[in-house]
Amino acid sequence: MKRRSLLISSGTLALTALLAGCSNRREALRVLFLADSVPPQLLKAFRNVLTQSIPLNFVPRPQLAGLFEQLENWQTAESPPRNTADLVTLGDAWLTEAIQQNLIQPLDVAALSNWERIPKPWQDLVKRDRQGALSVDGQVWGAPYRWGSVAIAFRKDKLEPLGWQPQDWADLWRPELNGLISLPDSARTVLGLVLKKLGRSVNEADLTTVPQLTEELAALDRQTKFYSSTAYLQPLLIEDTWAAVGWTTDILPLMQGDPRIGAVVPASGTMLFSDLWVRPVQPTATDTDGVSGAEAALAQWIDFCWQPEAATRLSLQTAAVSPIFALDPTALPAGLGNRTVLLPPDAVLQKSEFLLPLSPTSAAQFRQAWSALRLSASAGP
Repeated sequence: MKRRSLLISSGTLALTALLAGCSNRREALRVLFLADSVPPQLLKAFRNVLTQSIPLNFVPRPQLAGLFEQLENWQTAESPPRNTADLVTLGDAWLTEAIQQNLIQPLDVAALSNWERIPKPWQDLVKRDRQGALSVDGQVWGAPYRWGSVAIAFRKDKLEPLGWQPQDWADLWRPELNGLISLPDSARTVLGLVLKKLGRSVNEADLTTVPQLTEELAALDRQTKFYSSTAYLQPLLIEDTWAAVGWTTDILPLMQGDPRIGAVVPASGTMLFSDLWVRPVQPTATDTDGVSGAEAALAQWIDFCWQPEAATRLSLQTAAVSPIFALDPTALPAGLGNRTVLLPPDAVLQKSEFLLPLSPTSAAQFRQAWSALRLSASAGP
C-alpha cells in the first residue's frame, strides 16, 4: 500500500540513473512525485501555461516511504549528488523527521499567490519550527496538494444480508465481525480509532487520562484477525476478513475494481493525512546559474495545483481531493459532492484530525500501549 509501506521499490536505481544522467539543474524543473497522485492531464495543462521555457521532468515513485528514503540518500551520500529534485512528494507523517534531519527547506509563501485558498487546518499542519514542532509563527515547510482519510472498508455482500453495514468505529466491536477484521500495523492509527470511539482526540497528550483505553484495545484485538500496513485489504477479496481499516487512497481504487467492496468514513470523525510538495535541501551549491528560473517554475507548479480547474482535475482523477475543496461545500465541482468516502460531509470533517507530532512523553505512552497490545496478541489465549 502506498501510504505507509516500509518496502523500498527497486525503482530507486532507475531514478538514480535518470537524475545522474542529467547534465545540470538548469535543464529542467525536476519533480519526484507519488505515482497516481498527479493526473497526466494535469501535467499537460501545466506545460501549456508555464511562463518560461523550461523542460519538465516529473518522475513517479510507488511509495511514500521510498520518497522519504530518497531525501535521506541525497543528504547522506559520500559525495554530494550532482543533481537532486526541485520538489518531492512527502506524506505529512514524515514532515517532522524531514525537518529535524535537515532534508528539506522552507517554502517562500510570498511566491505562492494561491496560499490563501488553503484552509487553516492544512496551513497549520505545515507551519513548523526548526525542530519540526507545530508553530503558529513557524515557517511553511510543505505545500499540501491533496488529502484523504482513514476509513472502514467492508464486504457488502457479507454484511448486507445481516441487515447492517458499518457507520462508525464502534461497529468494529460488533460480534458479527469477531475474528474478521484486518487493521494496519500502526500504533497511531489503531490507537487513534479507539480514541475516536471513546470521543477523545487522536493526539491525546496523556493516555493515562483514558481509563477505558486498555480494555477497548483488548476487545478490538479479539475482533482482529491480523495486522498489516501493506496487505490489509487483500483479505477482503478472498473473504478472509469482512472489514478492514485503511487509507482512502488505497480503498477507493479497490472499490472501483470490485463492487462487493464498500467503505465509510466513520461518523464520529477520523484521522486525516495530506500529501505535500516539499523542497529538498540541495547538497551542493556549485550549480547556481539559472536556479532562479527553476525556483520560479516550482512556485508556479505549486500555485497551479491550487487553482480551481487544476484542483478539480486532481480531485476527480486521483484517489484523493484537493485541500481547496475541504471546508467550502459551495466550491465543490460537479461529481465530487456525492463522493462521501473521497470527501466526507462537513459534520464528519469537523470532528476529524491530522495525526500531529507528539511530545516525547506522549509518544512513549503510545509506544508502550502498542507494545503491550502486540505482545498480548502474539502470546495468544
